[in-house]
Amino acid sequence: MNTASPALTPTTRALSWCLHLLVLGLLTLAGWRAVADERSAAWPVVAVAVACAGVYAAGPLLPGVRRSRRAAALWLAAVGAVWLVLLALSADAVWMAFPLYFLQLHLLPRRSGLAAVAATAAAAVAGFAAHQGSFGAAMVIGPALGAAVAVAVVRGYQALYRESERRRRLIEELTATRADLDRVQHTAGVLAERERLAREIHDTLAQGLSSIQLLLRAAERALPGRPDAAAGHVAAARQAAVDNLAEARRFVAALSPPALDGTTLADALARLCVTTGDHHRISVRFHLTGEPVPLAMEHEVALLRIAQSALANTVRHARATGAEITLGYLGDRVALDISDDGTGFDPALSPAPDPESGGFGLAAMRARMHALGGTLSIESAPGRGTSLAARLPLGGPADGMPGSASGIMYDSTPTPVSDITPEARP
Repeated sequence: MNTASPALTPTTRALSWCLHLLVLGLLTLAGWRAVADERSAAWPVVAVAVACAGVYAAGPLLPGVRRSRRAAALWLAAVGAVWLVLLALSADAVWMAFPLYFLQLHLLPRRSGLAAVAATAAAAVAGFAAHQGSFGAAMVIGPALGAAVAVAVVRGYQALYRESERRRRLIEELTATRADLDRVQHTAGVLAERERLAREIHDTLAQGLSSIQLLLRAAERALPGRPDAAAGHVAAARQAAVDNLAEARRFVAALSPPALDGTTLADALARLCVTTGDHHRISVRFHLTGEPVPLAMEHEVALLRIAQSALANTVRHARATGAEITLGYLGDRVALDISDDGTGFDPALSPAPDPESGGFGLAAMRARMHALGGTLSIESAPGRGTSLAARLPLGGPADGMPGSASGIMYDSTPTPVSDITPEARP
């Protein structure tokens, strides 16, 4: 029982039945001893013992005793009154004081329970002394020791129950917290996967489809007067479709891009420059500076995707005639710089991402850099071109990734595609 509150401390059915059997046994003992000793008041003792058992049995059957302190106090007063009569008739009734201690401590408030225990102990001592016709210290020790044991047992049981309840509540809170955490982690995982797919779709399929659109428009403009040029554009569009299909299969399976299979990041960027120059009317150069070191695969994928997205934006929007990609190893970090001589724009006036008009490229680049602890900066102004700088701290080396010789330069010689004019770009 939490004595600070009106609620009773729940007890197990086993404890309750043990107490009931103890009371019944002690009352039976008092009646049997009176009959066995052939006392003159034997039958009154038996009658009072039966009456006491009846009054006691009424308590567990009355629901109000457990719900109301007042009802419990009245029931205990009735049991105590009948017990006092039995104690006046038989000295054996003194043993009934012990189960009464437990009832009083369990059903009454703290102070009232202790007062009732003290009064019961005093009555037991006085009744036994009256039957013995004398008074001694031994008569006090028994009831007093029984009362002390009862108080210690009940208080210990109440403390254990409070502690078990506290732990039960903590376990319930922990279970609920873990369930909430599981839901949060699941949601975070779903959002992270959705963000990954969005970035991959933007940097591969969306850019590839845009390139295919440009090539098919160029083929359309070449027809019917220049069928050979149109066929070249269609072949390039077909190859772009094949490449993007491979990219789609790769990122769905969360594998590395095909451009990085069995090669280095520098070689992949160089091929990107050549391919862009072959497909579009723009000259793209690649520079490698510093001593290359192996990078973690996620770092290489992020830098390659940023370069792909930046070049795609240059082709679609910048109306540039030239662009440069520089990959530099700067000791504790790797740098990727992409610049063009296009029309430029005001970074402060960049449109918000929109499903219809696009604008997800810069947000996807920044998200990639932020996820790996890197930075992305953009310098541009109308009529002055655009420069994009990605800085990424070097992580653990990727095992088995070969390096490249430093100081090399790749120059993509653009294929003349005169039909791809700035006006034809989406």
